[in-house]
Amino acid sequence: MDDDSSAGIVRELRAWIAGTTPGSRLPSTRELAAAHGAGPVTVQKALRTLVAQGLVETRPGVGTFVRSIRSVHTADYTWQTAALGQARGPRPPTSSALRSVSSDVLALHSGYPDRELLPERLVRAALARAARSDVTFERAPSAGLPQLRSWFAAELAAQASPQVAAPTARDVLILPGSQIGLGSVFRSIAGPAGVLLIESPTYWGAIRAAAQVGTSLVPITTGPDGPDLVALDRAFSETGARGFYAQPTFANPTGVHWSTSHARAVLDIVRDHGAFLIEDDWAHDFGITADAVPVAAHDDGGHVVYLRSLTKSVSPAIRVAAVVARGPLLERLHAEVQAQSMYVSGVLQAAALDVVTQPAWRAHLRGLRQQLRARRDLLLDALATHVPAAEVNLIPAGGLNLWARLPDGTDLPRLARDAEQRGVIIATGDEWFPSEPTGRHLRLNFAGPDPSAFAAAAAALGDALAAQG
Repeated sequence: MDDDSSAGIVRELRAWIAGTTPGSRLPSTRELAAAHGAGPVTVQKALRTLVAQGLVETRPGVGTFVRSIRSVHTADYTWQTAALGQARGPRPPTSSALRSVSSDVLALHSGYPDRELLPERLVRAALARAARSDVTFERAPSAGLPQLRSWFAAELAAQASPQVAAPTARDVLILPGSQIGLGSVFRSIAGPAGVLLIESPTYWGAIRAAAQVGTSLVPITTGPDGPDLVALDRAFSETGARGFYAQPTFANPTGVHWSTSHARAVLDIVRDHGAFLIEDDWAHDFGITADAVPVAAHDDGGHVVYLRSLTKSVSPAIRVAAVVARGPLLERLHAEVQAQSMYVSGVLQAAALDVVTQPAWRAHLRGLRQQLRARRDLLLDALATHVPAAEVNLIPAGGLNLWARLPDGTDLPRLARDAEQRGVIIATGDEWFPSEPTGRHLRLNFAGPDPSAFAAAAAALGDALAAQG
């Protein structure tokens, strides 16, 4: 009865408000209760409803009043057109992989793992401890906390060849996420009007970072074993490029994992041309049937610039990454990073270090491997059943994604729209190509939410594809 009485009071007061003027005082709670034969709690509930609807406002100790209607006008920002002048280059598009969606859709587009795949208990405890420590009120060193730099160096050194001088903390810079690191590395090695070689397809964020820096990209075809070695050697000779950007371990989007022999062959070509290999080890913690062995572990001549992020494997809220480099390049990178971000939050660094040095971190990674495998196989089965036209030519040994090729002539924008109307969000593959796409592709994330819905998502996707004839 209280809910019905409250709704009745709201209706009557709304009618009264419509016929009065802004600023008019409403009867007191006691008066309203007596007039409607209701209790004070019911009247207060009705008043809270009117406040939430923006019709009245309460003034403690004074009363409740009809809210004044503020005049609304359209802001004029036309002056900015002249002030900004000509646009400086094309506006970078928003990646479909970063799109935020509601929880009532089936999401296969994201580049991040689902929350249930993260070490939530470790992260919460680490942030609580960091908040109680002195780093909460201190400026972190511009190169990063020494303990965290040592951890990154030791992790890489543990995989280094016996004949290779292992990296040390002095070779490590801490970054606020790897994206800013990509821009800094590209600018330091090639700079505006410079040339870099890059795998094709490859991570869309690297393509965007190069565009923002003004560096030209020359695509190198990559296959199931890695980049075409002959094409790589020829491109270095023909372009004079200063570096080659690649993801040797569980590449995004293809899932390609270089063998040790292929990695050594690439490194030999890079050395022969006096260039750099920019190794983006984004999926280091996401092995399924293989382990990450960085190419940087085989290099002590400063040819490999190694990027390693904890953002995806620890928490999207902890944007902490590192770059490992040697020689004069390291000094140039330090100046670049310092100019852009000054330093990385000490709280985030301390929390990240806390998580990865807990014994439970290794246990978490072992369990993660099993979960990723189950999810990968579940999505593979769903695609084979419901979207047989989608060819997955490589079952990834790690990472978060499947790279599926669709029939030539598939209208990808239409497919994305039709799939969304059926409640499924996908990432079309064109943005992973630094030049013209070589086919119609989808990148499908098997680490996203609700794997039990993979079959339903694949069925909807299959229907959307079939609708194209």
